[in-house]
Amino acid sequence: MSRQQREAIDALLRSAPRPETPPSVEEQRSGFAAAIARHAPDDVAVRRTVLGGRPALELTPKGAASYGHLLYLHGGGYVIGSPDTHAGLVGELARRAGLRATSLDYRLAPENPFPAAVEDGLAAYRELLATGTDARGLVVAGDSAGGGLTIATLLAARDAGLPLPAAAAVFSPWVDLTASGDSMRGKHGADPIFVEADIRAYADLYIGTGDRTQPLASPLFADLTGLPPLLIQVGTNELLLDDAVRLAGRAGAADVEVTLEIGSDLPHVYQHHYGRLDEADAALDSTARFFSTRISAAHAMTDAGADRLEPAAR
Repeated sequence: MSRQQREAIDALLRSAPRPETPPSVEEQRSGFAAAIARHAPDDVAVRRTVLGGRPALELTPKGAASYGHLLYLHGGGYVIGSPDTHAGLVGELARRAGLRATSLDYRLAPENPFPAAVEDGLAAYRELLATGTDARGLVVAGDSAGGGLTIATLLAARDAGLPLPAAAAVFSPWVDLTASGDSMRGKHGADPIFVEADIRAYADLYIGTGDRTQPLASPLFADLTGLPPLLIQVGTNELLLDDAVRLAGRAGAADVEVTLEIGSDLPHVYQHHYGRLDEADAALDSTARFFSTRISAAHAMTDAGADRLEPAAR
């Protein structure tokens, strides 16, 4: 992997000016979109749709498998970001996994604080199941706040008695709104994007004076029993490093199959830098293999069950 690439990305991220006064929410949203938005790959068809009562983008790679579906929940501190800002990342992941994907435009704070995002994630998941998507061929992914929302959505689905997906993957997940991880302070300066005050400001907008240890707000504090196989990817140069590490530990303690991949000298959601950072491409390939393996196993089990039923049907 290229040290020069990592250093170039770090320098690029540090070059973003930090304003003397906090920008407005609208300024944050427009600035974020300008900074990270990338188009979906040319061989991925993009269509606007609605899922669970919310706008969404459907991204279908050329030659996508007929079985299997990816539900994606974008990052942005529950305040900024959209399926459009993440079209490149989601399209690239969908292309590598050979899966049709739906990226959800869930409601954002402060206009729609907690638990609106979780309600939207669960509604989208419910509709996918209700319209014929086999849970055994469904995977869920998200980055940053969308990673936390991915875990919260799975917890809400489990508690609602819904069948859970084949697997889930989270990139640099934000799962502790109390900001209690040691890396929140220990990685100060190493993180080229955030300082602790940034993380706390997003939490203030999302949950205000509410209890930040609520399981659906901070899934780190939830009982994770029964969740599907989980892939967690995080960089060492980020305040949220300990969110990811502790989530993996909590999942393992709950007997969840979990894989933790920690990338050295990499920033928050480094997967955004696919095509210009070798580690980003490797991370997306790893995620695609993770999904494909679990969906293939589920599909094989489905076929085997149909074979067992066929003699009776005759």
